[in-house]
Amino acid sequence: MPQEHSFPKRFVALAVGLLAFAGIASADQLGTIKQRGSLVCATLGTAEPFSFSDPATREIRGYDVDFCKAVADSLGVKLELKLVAVEARIPELSQGRVDIVAANLGYSPQRAEQIDFSHQYFVSQQKIMVRTGDGIRAFSGLNGKRISAPKGSSSEQAVKAKVPGAELLTFQDPPSAFVALLQGKVDGFALSELASTRFMRQVAGKTELMLLPESMMAEPWGLGVRKGEPALLKHVNDTLAGMERSGEAAKIFDKWLGPATLYKSSRDFSIGPIATASR
Repeated sequence: MPQEHSFPKRFVALAVGLLAFAGIASADQLGTIKQRGSLVCATLGTAEPFSFSDPATREIRGYDVDFCKAVADSLGVKLELKLVAVEARIPELSQGRVDIVAANLGYSPQRAEQIDFSHQYFVSQQKIMVRTGDGIRAFSGLNGKRISAPKGSSSEQAVKAKVPGAELLTFQDPPSAFVALLQGKVDGFALSELASTRFMRQVAGKTELMLLPESMMAEPWGLGVRKGEPALLKHVNDTLAGMERSGEAAKIFDKWLGPATLYKSSRDFSIGPIATASR
């Protein structure tokens, strides 16, 4: 009979122990952040009022930045911002170069397969901007036309789903996609309603623009956390829930988007788990 080969029990025990240690290490980003003394948060830096460079101070400020700061403060560590492009948000997180992502990151089932999402901390309407003089008043008027969107964004995916008859052109960031509309290279520009409003105000009196009344989608935004980090995800969610209870989340909304701002928006959502069943 052939001999059965077996490893000594001490080697088996050692291997099991190493695997267990590796599992703990890979799932202890929360401990790493505390030990390091800083939270690295990815944000766009080009999406006012969510994250943008203040002309006076050159500092990155905004709605997303304030939520990053709140998470860092809850951990007792300093905040480090890392500016990323839209399409780099998930790779930067998955490859461990950032701890969390607060960068206009809309939920989708496809993204949820790659990363974990926190509770929603914002809900965005995705819309299409057109030149008023072109006579386009509905999605149907964009069939056969060109629409710009930031590469890798939810807006890009929404155009594919809602205006499949249009030709989609993607750009590195929202400003570049907006300029394409101003220069007549495209007939529509897809982005969140609030960000679009800001762009329209920048050229008020120079170029007549409008948002089509139809919404491509209502998109909940969450903070992105790497898969396999339950402790960090729980801490982020607990922090967000606490901000909702204390009123801090509402104050941040009013600071950047409320009635006293250019956007004159009202908060019609609350922080809580993203409803995925119907999505």
